[in-house]
Amino acid sequence: MSTPPPERSPHQAAPRWRRALPSLAAVALVAFAVSRIQPDAFLDALARVDPLAYITFSIAFVFALLAADSFATVLVYRGAGLPVRYRDFFVLRGASYLPSLLNHHVGQAFLTLALSRAHGASLARTAGSTLLVYASWLGCLLLLAAVTFPLHGASLAWTALTLAPGVLYLGVLTVRPALLARTRLLAPLFEAGVRGHLVALITRLPHLAVLFLGTWIPFSFFGVHIPLTTALVRVPVLMVAVTLPITPQGLGTRDLLAPPLFEAFTPGDTHEARLAVLSACTTSWAAAITLVEAVLGLALLRSAMPRVMTSRAHHRTMSSDRFARSSVQEDIDNSTSEDLKERSASAEEEKRADLP
Repeated sequence: MSTPPPERSPHQAAPRWRRALPSLAAVALVAFAVSRIQPDAFLDALARVDPLAYITFSIAFVFALLAADSFATVLVYRGAGLPVRYRDFFVLRGASYLPSLLNHHVGQAFLTLALSRAHGASLARTAGSTLLVYASWLGCLLLLAAVTFPLHGASLAWTALTLAPGVLYLGVLTVRPALLARTRLLAPLFEAGVRGHLVALITRLPHLAVLFLGTWIPFSFFGVHIPLTTALVRVPVLMVAVTLPITPQGLGTRDLLAPPLFEAFTPGDTHEARLAVLSACTTSWAAAITLVEAVLGLALLRSAMPRVMTSRAHHRTMSSDRFARSSVQEDIDNSTSEDLKERSASAEEEKRADLP
């Protein structure tokens, strides 16, 4: 009689072919984008860029992005009760850039797990705080779209339609449905409430501004000058697309979306020449920030893990101290209670002895 095959553990690693899918998708999308361009125009576009200025801007962008993101995110986690210090989080967030090379959300998962372990907090509660980070980010994008649609000639109906999901979400936070509010994962969202979400949104604005500039300005290095009013509407589309869990670092998705969004502002006599300029811009920017984030993430990872372990050990020590103090207090309370009982019993015996 043959034995049944062992069941696959839910925590078992995914098959290699499945893990390779994002990379294969990136290669396919980049290959498709490159197949439509003029190679000479692509090389000419690269040759016109000052490499020193370009790399300097890439490094400055990554550090500014890290600083702004850390500022906004630390406040969210502190509001959820995690005693996160800015410097420690800056190092940890920078270290998360390494797994983020696979995808933005992989880096967020790494960050959430590291914070949960470092501070001895519930993983569900820490993940709920991370959801608040996502909510503030999406709120910024909705607000940006709502403001820029009228500037681009769209009717106010588009602004109302854009703001509707945010208003509905804030309404749910106000009503606080018991089934949702009692869920451990969603509890931090309801504890923050409308006020906490608005604070998180406001403090997220510098991060949004840095990311917007870092997506918009690189095009100008290649002579693609996009007007601000147009950029405010179209650049956020690119910002969101590159974070989707489709390809690592948005490779391919950025190259595929840039032509329909920005070809009208691209120099070149032919369609193929303009596509070559845009491909040079998107692939160069992806390569530059990948290189900077990989080096930074690797450097900070060596510093981040000891900090996590130290914080975890500190938390355990504090927990042990609290347990010890609690035990001592419990012994004192028990001793006091027993002493009072003995005195009460002695008093009762004396009263009985005095009776005739």
